[in-house]
Amino acid sequence: MERTFRYLSEFTVGEKFTTLSQTVTETDVVLFAGITGDKNPIHTDKTYAEKLPFGTRIAHGLLGAGIATGLWGRMGMVDGSAIAALDTYWKFVGAIPIGDTIHCEITVKDIKRSEKKPDRGVLNLEYAIVNQDGKVCQTGYMNTMLKWEE
Repeated sequence: MERTFRYLSEFTVGEKFTTLSQTVTETDVVLFAGITGDKNPIHTDKTYAEKLPFGTRIAHGLLGAGIATGLWGRMGMVDGSAIAALDTYWKFVGAIPIGDTIHCEITVKDIKRSEKKPDRGVLNLEYAIVNQDGKVCQTGYMNTMLKWEE
């Protein structure tokens, strides 16, 4: 069977990827609110949210970040080479209203092979979550430990 994922040694700094798109639904927001306990009315109360600057309910910021990592995961690029997520830095620069369709534009920012354990290293990816109008909603970086090669 042919391998579909990449080892860290197979990525290149500056390489860019665009994920598939996903529409953020009412169900996504309700489930996220229930799972996390974050039932802030900006996410859960239509009447309340309509009085705020966004004029509508919006998805939780961390729901957007979670969808971003899921969209990357659906590409299968590291399924088989990923060892562990290490850290994340995330900025919420715009809202994701319910019904928006988002995708991610991902850039390889850095690749570091471990000196102590050369069978692995760290992949640093820069994410931009972009909506259907081309507006950037969130940006961030994620470091993931990957196997260096087979």
